[in-house]
Amino acid sequence: MFEGLFQPTHLLIIAAVALLVFGPKKLPELGKGLGEGIKSFKKGIKEATESFKESAEADHHDPPKV
Repeated sequence: MFEGLFQPTHLLIIAAVALLVFGPKKLPELGKGLGEGIKSFKKGIKEATESFKESAEADHHDPPKV
């Protein structure tokens, strides 16, 4: 279905349309914002995973309270 979707010519057309829509001054800002958003998302996932592991280990090692 999506076979060959990201061929070089397709990517060039997408880049040209983005350049026409946003202009050459706005594209670097959009790229920077997108990169920061991805970095923040990865950091949040990592922190959530670590806190989940810590809580799972704490529940596993503590004796049940009666």
